[in-house]
Amino acid sequence: MDDDLTPEDLAFRDEVRAFLDEKFDAELRAWTARQAGVFAEGELAQRWHRALYERGWIAPSWPAEYGGPAWTSRQRRIFQDECARAGTPNIPAMGLALCGPVRS
Repeated sequence: MDDDLTPEDLAFRDEVRAFLDEKFDAELRAWTARQAGVFAEGELAQRWHRALYERGWIAPSWPAEYGGPAWTSRQRRIFQDECARAGTPNIPAMGLALCGPVRS
């Protein structure tokens, strides 16, 4: 994947990695590893949701006018790939991924 990334993409990837290194700490990693379901539960989901929210990254596919970061499709892919690489918890998707991005 790195072969097709522009310098701007690589800088964004580095920004995502730095965020994950800081906010997805050892405690959250261990907590995530203990989750039995597909989506993070309870306090773990709330804590990770809060970290993403505070960074402005809670709704990666949303446009800026609705609270999203206005990322390109490539930035969304980089973010998803880096979260998968790090093993971050999956936030329950009903509101953000299934209901929220509906367009008329």
